[in-house]
Amino acid sequence: MSYRSPRGRWVLLATVLGSALAFVDATIVTIALPRIGTELGAGTADLQWTVNGYALTLAAFLLLGGSLGDRLGRRRVFVVGVVWFAAASLLCALAPTVGTLIGARILQGVGGALLTPGSLAILQSSFAEADRGRAIGAWSGLGGIAGAAAPFLGGWILEVASWRWIFLVNLPLAAVVVVVALRHVPETSDPDATPHLDVGGTVLGAVGLAGLTAGFTAWPDLGPGDVRVWGTLTLGVLALVAFVLVEARSAHPLLPVHLFGWRPFSATNAATFVIYAALAGVFFFLVVTLQVVSGYSPLAAGLAPLPVTLLMLLLSPRAGAMGTRIGPRLPMSLGPLGCAAGVLWLARIGPDAPYATAVLPGVIVLGLGLSLTVAPLTSTALGAAPDHLAGVASGVNNAVARIASLLAVAVLPLVAGVGASLNDAATLAPANRTAMLVCAGLMVAGGVVSLVGVPSSVAAVRPPDGRTSVA
Repeated sequence: MSYRSPRGRWVLLATVLGSALAFVDATIVTIALPRIGTELGAGTADLQWTVNGYALTLAAFLLLGGSLGDRLGRRRVFVVGVVWFAAASLLCALAPTVGTLIGARILQGVGGALLTPGSLAILQSSFAEADRGRAIGAWSGLGGIAGAAAPFLGGWILEVASWRWIFLVNLPLAAVVVVVALRHVPETSDPDATPHLDVGGTVLGAVGLAGLTAGFTAWPDLGPGDVRVWGTLTLGVLALVAFVLVEARSAHPLLPVHLFGWRPFSATNAATFVIYAALAGVFFFLVVTLQVVSGYSPLAAGLAPLPVTLLMLLLSPRAGAMGTRIGPRLPMSLGPLGCAAGVLWLARIGPDAPYATAVLPGVIVLGLGLSLTVAPLTSTALGAAPDHLAGVASGVNNAVARIASLLAVAVLPLVAGVGASLNDAATLAPANRTAMLVCAGLMVAGGVVSLVGVPSSVAAVRPPDGRTSVA
């Protein structure tokens, strides 16, 4: 379909709102962490799991979600994911203890894994090739509307009501997405998709990510010598190695390993990993540090990153079109370097930090860098795979981004020296500085990877054989 057609606009609405459910929820929950910790008596590890329980299942089952969409119908799996996500959100809102909340967040991540790859795969398979870059850019930018509203809504809810309402707001949004998707989104699938599900690969991937997350999260409290730390880390590494070996030998793999033999695909996903790890670390530390160290209210801390989403809303469609015209290498190389400059500015945040001088310049530069980066990166990740693997490519890229976020939230507090409580200003202030420096370094690495591995033209992104193999 055409980008400018009425049906095209309905498809964008459904995919943008659906993706917003999964993306925005993480932002609102991070703002609420200090309140959740106080009300439920949760320490640093509990609050990390409140974020990472969701991120773990989201990352672990994204590939399965993409594969199910290719096989059973992308719209169908997308709608099921939206309904599942809404039901898990209700469980989060009713959770009486932090353990119950973590369990509900784990279920919420499964719904996110079903709906997230479907949103991009629907765009890739529904729009004409000439309009895909613009549609994906609009998806990135229009997602900024929800992103811009989320901090305000989350902060306002925390000011006037319980943190539980941050989950209840998902319910009416989910209802709108389901209605629009069923009425206006075309059903697409891959007629050549394998009828077999890769259960073994899914289990190994989930166990591997769970082991790494559990080990790094427990490390600050138990120390590296404790069997619960090195044992779970070892289990995680062994499971991930087994996952790669199983996928390479499987006749019907969840992850077609041969895709990574195509340099643009592997380089784009490598850049995705380091950039999104940095981004997750920045936003995790920023909104918590502003509340605990600088004395901001939840509403003020939530609104602090607002220029990032506004700039992405305004500029991402243009960046997507520019990436189609001049090629993805330049924006994907320069954008992360701009992000790094913004993150370095945010490393200076301390007690009573004034927003206009300590925060605003950094988030503006960060927003400009992300606006230049995200749409070309996403288009390249999808374009570097054959069309019949659109769902798998979307799932891989989303999984890489979520795994990066998961590991960043698990590892950065350990590296930065947060300690046992996220509510201790004395330890959080220097920890924020260290974390921001690490994130700036990751952004630079993302720019270098893009410069070295991403082609300078859109035509060179496409694999040499659009239907069979790229090895």
